[in-house]
Amino acid sequence: MIKAILFDINGTLSEIWTSEVDDNLYRTVSNFLDFQGVKIDPLKLKQEYFAINEHQRLNDEDHAEFDAVALFKEIIEKYQTPFTKTLSAEKLKQLPVITAELYRGASRFSLKLYDGVQETLDKLRKKYKLACVSDAQSAWALPELNSVGLLDYFSPIIVSGDYGYRKPDKRLFEKALKALGVKPSEAIFVGNDLLRDVHGANEAGIISVFFKSNQGDHEYKATPKYTMTDFKELLKIVAKIEKKEKAA
Repeated sequence: MIKAILFDINGTLSEIWTSEVDDNLYRTVSNFLDFQGVKIDPLKLKQEYFAINEHQRLNDEDHAEFDAVALFKEIIEKYQTPFTKTLSAEKLKQLPVITAELYRGASRFSLKLYDGVQETLDKLRKKYKLACVSDAQSAWALPELNSVGLLDYFSPIIVSGDYGYRKPDKRLFEKALKALGVKPSEAIFVGNDLLRDVHGANEAGIISVFFKSNQGDHEYKATPKYTMTDFKELLKIVAKIEKKEKAA
């Protein structure tokens, strides 16, 4: 019996477009940091962002993930001035988080749900536990889920940036299953990326549903159990899985 349905977030529930190469992004963040006494010009900030990001990924994990808050904490500490140290302890503590949020907000061009997502989830959550497993940062993913009205739909919300590794590492899927108290065979995973989502779910023994949206890797050689091109198709797929499970 299916007891839980797990979802990727970006490219699956929501369509999001961002740019981390736009120089205006780094000008905005540099100006904000200047108000905190952190002196780093936009070009240097851009260089530091990508250098620290790459450094954080150079660990022993096969699919390493970076930590945006830790990244900006390192930048703030490196380029702070005596003025920065006059800020309140609480502001200093929150500054890396706020900077990460500002960075994401300034990099974003659009964010919206795919057609049929909320209506489909409203029906599914009456019967199933819903959770998320996302390659993201908690400082970004949780506010963005809130922005599109979905934050209260999922528990747990497993975010790769909190662990230092990303999908397709099956440990992320296993963390969600453990929190839900369900077996892999009792869960469905819905995602838009053949490597991270479909291959990852298959490796974890979860029934994989590939949402062929306008984002994600559609080329990797992984075979989903089911494929859909419209999110509303998920209700029929879940019903089909339930029927097949009962007949087994």
